[in-house]
Amino acid sequence: MKRQPNFLIILIDDLRFDEFGAGGHPYMKTLNVDRIAHEGAIFERAFHTTPICSPNRASVLTGQYASRHGIIDNVARDAASHRLPNYHLELQRLGYETAHIGKWHMGNDGQPRPGYDTWVSFDGHGRLNNPKLNENGTYVQHSGYVTDIMNRMAVEYVSRKHDKPWSLFFAHKAVHPDAEQAADGTFKMDGYRAAERHQDLYRGCVFPKKPNMLPAAEIVKQKPAWAEALEMRTSVQSRVLLDAIHAGEQEEIRLRACMMAAVDEGVGMLFEALEQAGQLDNTFILFFGDNGYFFGEHGLGPERRFAYEEGIRSPFIARFPGRIKPGSRHRDLVLCQDIAPTLIQLAGGKPGAQIQGRSLLPLLAGSKRRSGAGWRKSFLIEYWAENAYPWLVGMTYKSVRTDRYKYIHWVNRGRERELDELYDLEKDPYEVANLINRPAYRAVRERLRRELRSLVAEACGL
Repeated sequence: MKRQPNFLIILIDDLRFDEFGAGGHPYMKTLNVDRIAHEGAIFERAFHTTPICSPNRASVLTGQYASRHGIIDNVARDAASHRLPNYHLELQRLGYETAHIGKWHMGNDGQPRPGYDTWVSFDGHGRLNNPKLNENGTYVQHSGYVTDIMNRMAVEYVSRKHDKPWSLFFAHKAVHPDAEQAADGTFKMDGYRAAERHQDLYRGCVFPKKPNMLPAAEIVKQKPAWAEALEMRTSVQSRVLLDAIHAGEQEEIRLRACMMAAVDEGVGMLFEALEQAGQLDNTFILFFGDNGYFFGEHGLGPERRFAYEEGIRSPFIARFPGRIKPGSRHRDLVLCQDIAPTLIQLAGGKPGAQIQGRSLLPLLAGSKRRSGAGWRKSFLIEYWAENAYPWLVGMTYKSVRTDRYKYIHWVNRGRERELDELYDLEKDPYEVANLINRPAYRAVRERLRRELRSLVAEACGL
């Protein structure tokens, strides 16, 4: 029988698709993370379908859209998160030892969830310094920087002797700022905190301005759904949250890069531990994020839950010799829901009918066809309005993205879809020109509306 591979899944909180060296960041140095890409593959068009923390994490673990698994926002759905059809349950049935180390944040309690033999987590967002961790059901107070603590725990896990193949879901708190989120989803923001040794990194470095970093007055001409929100964003109440993280400023981008330095050190430690254990080339390594982020594009910052490219694209790199060609790049439309079926298939199992993602193995093998069915041509992005930020009111949307186009339908806003948005990503990759009312795009608009209706029904499991 062929030996089952180990799985090391590294999740970074809030990391943009271009927020690491090999992903195109202009000054951040991530030599160890980049090694995954250089010795493996970069998936250049990987996406989140509900680009906020709790729903997307649940989508990763279940292989389902949020409409199906029911974790639709960051409200504390503690009981529901204990009942998810988590792929680790299937890995256990396939003979795996499983572990979760790091942030959970589907529900605010850090208690162990089903599917894991080893559990380390924390309540809610946890703390960047001196965290209290739940270790297999018991809370333990720690001293130090949480990324360093998590790195040591992950290294210890992969270094120990295992009688079975193992799967580690390693979920960093970085690069999320220190924050407290109440059970109803509302926020108190404290700010970014890099490890002391990294606080002065990248001083004077500049992240270049993008064509879609425009004044609010220009943005609402093409995106009228944002008129009220961008106005409310200037209120004193809103600025308290935004100023705490230097939203939209170069300092915010720099501080996040500083926080990534400790993450990168940990990836290097894991490479070394796997090499010493003789398990490196028998371990499938995946590095990705849980949602995107805005650096001022479309006038936005921490409102990462929206369907523009900076919000939905994920860093997504994988290394697994024999299955993944070193230095390869993939342009197919990949979703975070594809992780669960990929791992189940690599483990020798068959993804269940409840899984809505697709195994990536046909793409890695160079074949886009399986049983006569081609790879996906479109996917759904969905979001339900919640109260994390006081300026986001009634911003529920359903969106469809294809290889070339994106259509955004604002569910709670407007009357006859007059606030909807349509973008030709081939001609306008920065999503500046809304084509919704252009006669030349009428046929495209109507086709995408039909596709969106179909995807919404499919996402619900109908």
